[in-house]
Amino acid sequence: MVAQVLLEIAFLFFVGSCLGWCAEVLFRRIFTAKKWINPGFLTGPYLPLYGFGLTFMYGVSFIPVDTGMAWADSLILIVIAGVLLTLLEYVAGIIFIKGMKIKLWDYSKRWGNIQGIICPLFSLIWTAAAAIYIIFIHKYIIDWVGWFVTHLGFAFFVGLFFGVFIIDLCHSLNLSVKIRKFAKTNGIVVSFEKLKESVKDGIERGRQSVKEKFSKGKERARDGMSRTREKMERKKASFLFAFKSGKSVQEMLSDYFDGLKEERRKKSDAQKSGDEGPSAQPENGGEDGCEK
Repeated sequence: MVAQVLLEIAFLFFVGSCLGWCAEVLFRRIFTAKKWINPGFLTGPYLPLYGFGLTFMYGVSFIPVDTGMAWADSLILIVIAGVLLTLLEYVAGIIFIKGMKIKLWDYSKRWGNIQGIICPLFSLIWTAAAAIYIIFIHKYIIDWVGWFVTHLGFAFFVGLFFGVFIIDLCHSLNLSVKIRKFAKTNGIVVSFEKLKESVKDGIERGRQSVKEKFSKGKERARDGMSRTREKMERKKASFLFAFKSGKSVQEMLSDYFDGLKEERRKKSDAQKSGDEGPSAQPENGGEDGCEK
C-alpha cells in the first residue's frame, strides 16, 4: 500500500513538473516577458513547484466534503486548493529568499503583494487553475494514475526522470551556494531572472565585439581566424543552459552586481535631476508604490 502511494506521488510530481514547465514557458512568452525563457531554478524542462502543486490538488480532491449540493462541494475544494497553492508559493519563495538569497519571481509591482512573493492576481490564477483541475481534469488524472500503477514498465521512465532531476538539483544547489555567498557578502538578494538576463547580455556583447573586431581587422587576420569567428558568432545564449557563457560564476555575479549598481546610479541621478527641476512634483502610483 505504501509503495503504491509513493508510486502515485512520484507519477504526479513527474507529470505536474513537466506540464507546469510547459505552461510557464508559454505564459511568459505570451503574457509577460514576450519571449522564450527557461523559467525556474533548475536547468531541465521541469518545475518542482508545479509537481508539488498537482500532488496537493490531487490530495485535496479526495477530502470528504458533503453539503448535499455538488456545486458547493466543488467550490469548497477549489477554495482549499487555491489557498494551499498560494501558501505553497509563499513558502517556496521564503525558502529561496531567506535561505539562498535568491528571488525566483517578483510580484513587487503587483497590487496587494506580500513581500513580492504572492499577490491577489496570482492567487486568483492558482484558484482558477484549481477549479479547472477539480471540475475537468481530476477524473482523467485518476485514470492516468490507475494506468501507471498497473503498468510498472513505465516506472523506468519516471525513475530516469528522477535520476536526471537529482543530478540537476545537485548542480543547481552548488550554484546557489556560490550565489548565496556572493549575495551575503554584498548585502543583496539576487534576482535569478535578472542574473540570467545579465549573462545573456554579456554573451551578446561578446558576440558583437567579435564581429566588430573581424570587420575592422586585416584580411590576413580574418583568413587565419575564420573558424574562430564562426564559432563565436554561433555562440548564443542557451535556452536551457543559461549560465554556459565561458565565464566563472564569480565573474557572472560581478557583472550582475555592476549592472545593478549602474541601474541604481541612473535612478538616483534621475531622481536628483527631477528634484532640482522647478516644477518637480512627486508622482502618484508608479513603481515606488509597490516596490519593497
